[in-house]
Amino acid sequence: MLTPKKILNPTGRVNKFWRKMNSGMLPFADVATPELPMSRLLRLALFQLTVGLSAALIIGTLNRVMIVELHLAAWLVSLMISLPLVLAPARAFIGYKSDQHQSSFGWKRLPYIWFGTMMQFGGLAIMPFALIVLSGDSHAPHFVGPTAAALAFLLVGAGMHTTQTAGLALATDMAPEAARPRVVGMLCVMLLAGIMVGALGYGALLHHFTELRLIQVVQGSAVLTMILNGFALWKQEPRRASTLAPQAVRPELRQALTMFLAQPKSLRRLVTIGLGTMGLSMQDILLEPYGGQILHLTVGQTTSLTAALAGGGLSGLAFAKHRLSAGADPYRIAALGLLVGLGAFAAVLFSAPLVAPALFAIGVYAIGAAGGLFLVGTLSDAMGRAVDGMSGLALGTWGSVQAVSAGLAIALGGFLRDLVGGNSASGYDAVYLTEIALLFVTLIALGPLVRRGTTLKLNLSKPA
Repeated sequence: MLTPKKILNPTGRVNKFWRKMNSGMLPFADVATPELPMSRLLRLALFQLTVGLSAALIIGTLNRVMIVELHLAAWLVSLMISLPLVLAPARAFIGYKSDQHQSSFGWKRLPYIWFGTMMQFGGLAIMPFALIVLSGDSHAPHFVGPTAAALAFLLVGAGMHTTQTAGLALATDMAPEAARPRVVGMLCVMLLAGIMVGALGYGALLHHFTELRLIQVVQGSAVLTMILNGFALWKQEPRRASTLAPQAVRPELRQALTMFLAQPKSLRRLVTIGLGTMGLSMQDILLEPYGGQILHLTVGQTTSLTAALAGGGLSGLAFAKHRLSAGADPYRIAALGLLVGLGAFAAVLFSAPLVAPALFAIGVYAIGAAGGLFLVGTLSDAMGRAVDGMSGLALGTWGSVQAVSAGLAIALGGFLRDLVGGNSASGYDAVYLTEIALLFVTLIALGPLVRRGTTLKLNLSKPA
């Protein structure tokens, strides 16, 4: 029976309810550790937020602006957007160098993150002017537009690769081994949060498109990247006195790669990552033009699709984080992502003949969920495959394969769409059907990597 005191003051019962609630029901409540408290982790994760903002701008917004508003060919747009990924193989080298770096200030990772931020800022600062010149709206010589645009995209890509590789390696160094699956999920959530916030923000700011507004939005992103990354890096990495002293002889890059590739089924892992990434990335620059040209959606509506894509990714990440914390096999999670992707592309394919924008939106959301599951599964496995503590090399190799595959897929998607059908639905459908075939092939390659039996406890200290 409730007493008058309890009726008038229910606070005690509410507090008791929250104390009894399992922390697993609260998102990422169990990520923090004494070595890496939540405030420090959230601040560090801002580098992922800025990478997500840049990704949303390049893949989600600028591709629509370049194709529809600036009237550039899809093959040229796909080539420009894939240019940053030409530098992706350098991620393994960047990770290896950050493992070996001996800064005069005692830092290993921070100098790489900072110079990556500077490159990202420089590329974003000149990008809108380069795109305007590329569209032909100037009196400059013809070669200036493609050259300036290529330089802008290359700088942004180099900055994103450097920042993300060194940042993930720093998070791996700071997090205890048992907490790394949860840290992976947290960092991936921040990446997708950046994509979602960027997509919604850019869509609103560019709703009434003008060239002046494009310049303001892109350069504002450059300034925001500098501010957030500077705050993220402040007092994160401890100064290691040992880095100032002579170091023990460490293996050369070729030796370190040989040691890394000598792990069981390492080549199959890399092939699986590459094929799966291609199968989930060919449509990256085509979803918004598809919505605009085939389903006749507005700029604001198509830009919101990027937010739906990120929302699906967040759902996939939340599920993957929950299963990894319970000891699930990372490659079972990746396989689930591939299966979700098959249904997602089928929904996108049928949205045009059925004239169903809602079905298209559902398919886009499911593509995001599939990508989130596959990303977390493969990244979690990569974080546990450091050779002699060289987490930068392990994550750089994963990032290299993932980024190169995404770049090839984006470029091939644009060329295939123009080759088969141009602005008609058949050109887009050819891309989606190719992705479905790639996902089936990836499932075949992934099969031997899945651990047999029921859910097992994930051990990040030793290779599986």
